[in-house]
Amino acid sequence: MKLKHFFAAALLAGLPVTMSAQLLPYQNPSLSAEERAEDLCKRLTLEEKTKLMMNSSPAIERLGIPAFDWWSEALHGVGRNGLATVFPSCIGMAASFDDDLIEEVFTAVSDEARAKNTLARKEGKVGKYKCLSFWTPNINVFRDPRWGRGQETYGEDPYMNGRMGLRVVKGLQGDGTDKYYKLHACAKHYAVHSGPEKTRHRFDIENLPARELWETYLPAFKMLVQDGNVQQVMCAYQRFEGSPCCGSDKLLNSILRYKWGFDGLVVSDCGAIGDFYRPGRHEVSKDAEAASALGVLSGTDVECGSVYKNLPAAVKRGDIKESDLDVSVKRLLKGRFELGDFDPDSLVSWTSIPMSVVSSKEHRDLARKMGREQMVLLKNNGILPLSSDAKNIMVMGPNAADSTMMWGIYYGQPGHTVTALEGLNARTGRKLPYSRACAVTQMTDRESVFGSLTDSKGRQGMEAAYWNNTTMEGKPVVETIYTAPIQLDNGGNTVFAPGVNLTNFTTSIKGSYVADRDETLNMVYNNDDGLRIIINGDTVHNRWKTDPLGFREREFKVKKGQKYDIQVDYMQLEDDATLNFDILRTRE
Repeated sequence: MKLKHFFAAALLAGLPVTMSAQLLPYQNPSLSAEERAEDLCKRLTLEEKTKLMMNSSPAIERLGIPAFDWWSEALHGVGRNGLATVFPSCIGMAASFDDDLIEEVFTAVSDEARAKNTLARKEGKVGKYKCLSFWTPNINVFRDPRWGRGQETYGEDPYMNGRMGLRVVKGLQGDGTDKYYKLHACAKHYAVHSGPEKTRHRFDIENLPARELWETYLPAFKMLVQDGNVQQVMCAYQRFEGSPCCGSDKLLNSILRYKWGFDGLVVSDCGAIGDFYRPGRHEVSKDAEAASALGVLSGTDVECGSVYKNLPAAVKRGDIKESDLDVSVKRLLKGRFELGDFDPDSLVSWTSIPMSVVSSKEHRDLARKMGREQMVLLKNNGILPLSSDAKNIMVMGPNAADSTMMWGIYYGQPGHTVTALEGLNARTGRKLPYSRACAVTQMTDRESVFGSLTDSKGRQGMEAAYWNNTTMEGKPVVETIYTAPIQLDNGGNTVFAPGVNLTNFTTSIKGSYVADRDETLNMVYNNDDGLRIIINGDTVHNRWKTDPLGFREREFKVKKGQKYDIQVDYMQLEDDATLNFDILRTRE
């Protein structure tokens, strides 16, 4: 690319190029990423460096640094960013024992991710879940089904996790032949992590035998670092031998960097740095300043959270030197330069991937192929495959007709979902008898009528408005619709909806129900803090205050043909947030 052409592209991209065409070193794409990072780091103030070290990094306009968010998800397809191809869960894909197919899947995922990012940048809508850093794969060993997150992993065997993880990384990052990385992949959660989930913010793994560490918990990470060139590693929540994993000199420095030679980024799990000092958690640091200093000195370059905003105060107090921050800042800048994040699209080949790849027929066919390959049939007594004229078939179970369940965790929005019940009906050409039977945690046979609710525009579901305040004042920051029973929480620093605060927010969710019979329904709701439920203008539940998490149930009598306007108001004040809501019918 000729220099004059770069200046024109740089001006269009908003880079500060002087009229005398004096190119600053960090603006020069012909220099190495290391040289550009070294130059740009020198030009940053302490406060600017701090902003870049948090996952949501704002633009620094005086230097032409675009906004960037390190948190995006691609566990089994681009997650939490609208329409995407949703592939089977990771534990299912592992059952294919086909690492070539895994790479093909994640090549498709990275195509969709790049296309979405290019569009977001052109529209000026970059932010969480829309950038080029994807926090996957999860290569923890799945040792205990009570962990609850085993579906994110590739199983219980360290070698299997490593083999699959290597091909995920290659599919996401590219094969290394291009000047720029396609995306950044991230090996998580490092290390010794596979539960217990509820105590992870305070749990200390003190007496793990060395053989377990080196033969079970570390091999997959070593493979991805040394053989896969993974560009990010995410440190875990719990403590290991007395130190939080994101503040562990042994894990992050002695093993990861010095022994294995990792020179990429370490990112924290979301909220992990706050666990260093918050009461009832690890409490290894006296305050936020000390916690942020410990994180950086231990090797955690980017924090998912906001504790690192205290780094300037930590430097002023003497907990850490600015030169210590520079080590991390240079690493993260190098990573962004290697993604082409500062350079014109004309230089980055990946930006030519069109939006037409998103949920394309080719990708949906690939998801179907992987779905077939993941199936493991232990025994067949002649029933399968079902013939179209098969008799005496009944479908049972709550998941058979639950499309949302099929999306798994960290999911994108599929264009269409075929439930097991729908698929069997299509296969047989008739409507099969179906019973939800008992729920997962209840012995009564109840079904949700949430699908019969409609919003003010006649659409299926309940419409929701969100405010980033606790008074519901002003214009809502987000408006959305829920077509399935509401199940929301902010675990892992996950917001209820993109653009909504993690804490101190409110939402009002509204829908209407027209009864098709006289009966008594049951409203079930699980929430913390403030909750109001209003039916046809009458408030039937009102606890608008700081409140502990609690499960509640209320009878709801309806008459055939009558319309019931239902409003659920929720106020979140601090710490963890949970809101579940459904309306159930008990089968006779």
